Amino acid sequence: MDAFISADRLRFLIHRLRERLWVRPLVVCLLSVGAAFVAKLADDAGLEDFVPEISLGSIQTLLSIMASSMLVIATFSVSSMVSAYASASSTATPRSFGLVVADDVSQNALSTFVGAFIFSIVALMAAKNAYFEKAGIFVLFSLTAFVFGIVIFTFVRWVDSVARLGRIGSTIDKVEKATADALKLRQKTPHLCGLPVNTLQAQAGQPVYATQFGYVQHIDMSTIQAWAEEADIQVVIAALPGTLATPDRALAYVSKSSNDQSDTDFSCVIESFQIGNDRLFEDDPRFGLVVLSEIAGRALSPAVNDPGTAISVIGAQLRLFILWTNPAKDCEAERPEYDRITVPTISINDMFDDAFTAIARDGAGIVEVAVRLQKTLGSLALIGHSEMRDAALYHGQLALKRAEKSLDIDEDLAIVRDAASYLGSVNNQT
Repeated sequence: MDAFISADRLRFLIHRLRERLWVRPLVVCLLSVGAAFVAKLADDAGLEDFVPEISLGSIQTLLSIMASSMLVIATFSVSSMVSAYASASSTATPRSFGLVVADDVSQNALSTFVGAFIFSIVALMAAKNAYFEKAGIFVLFSLTAFVFGIVIFTFVRWVDSVARLGRIGSTIDKVEKATADALKLRQKTPHLCGLPVNTLQAQAGQPVYATQFGYVQHIDMSTIQAWAEEADIQVVIAALPGTLATPDRALAYVSKSSNDQSDTDFSCVIESFQIGNDRLFEDDPRFGLVVLSEIAGRALSPAVNDPGTAISVIGAQLRLFILWTNPAKDCEAERPEYDRITVPTISINDMFDDAFTAIARDGAGIVEVAVRLQKTLGSLALIGHSEMRDAALYHGQLALKRAEKSLDIDEDLAIVRDAASYLGSVNNQT
């Protein structure tokens, strides 16, 4: 089978490049160098008689001011971003670092400042060496004024954003948005465009193991499909994105129409699983729930003692689970795109474990957190989703037991029990 990069794998790689801080400034720098020489094209277009004459000295002064100031502003923006990254890691959780680094406003600001600096240096050197004529000087002046306008607009917008960058509320919003995007993507393709797994298929066939330790970050389904069609094989995915891959844990199970599988090369399947040291938000909706739970856990630690942040996280978790229960408008078609691959769905029980276990444990002795958690679980139990109802009842009962062990004041415990009254009513209905 010829090697190729599938569209899904290309999307994954592009998203990883977007998270790199150097990519966008590099692109803008290349565009800036090109823009500085675009003015020369006007000299060959016969525009000398139609454009006003601009003093070369005035343009050199503008470019000198820009060159001297943009490098200072770029340095200042980098120091502010580094402070924001450190704040996000220390006040929220280190797992949110990637989202803060990928902030579009900050990356655009840094790219604009560095790009303006490169533009001014290149254009100034060209102007001092008499590279431009009358029309080129006018176009260069117009480009310089345009770059000035972009810099001012970007700086004002960036100052408004950097005041919130790395703050706990902003970090929670970024994590919630990333998790919501991952949930929406998984809603559209609950089986990653493959077939649903039944109980008999779950561990049927020859197991395929990982060759390295790490987390499954992405599965290249189209590559597995092409290989399976060529080899006349059915593949059952056993490790969804977010699973810890080890040499003793199967990534997938492969079954062939003939019983003889001794000559089958499984390297294509293994290579289709992108494995890295860290979990990623995009293809792993559960990771966002874990990160939100970590933020709440840090806020509930005795050193921080910030139950308000934990309550905000519980609200974000509620919104995400409500989003998960709303069916996507454009779910995967009745005929799956990858009919050689079967894929399990995400377990709601696992999602509840990720979202609420740590909060219920760390917030059991804080009455306002315990009450908000019970109200949230009660809302999810009554939402009309049977699997979610069972998970909410289990975690509601577990959270109540923890609160009964941790709360010493009878009045506080009575408030929590009143908030957990849904446990009895829902059980009676079922």
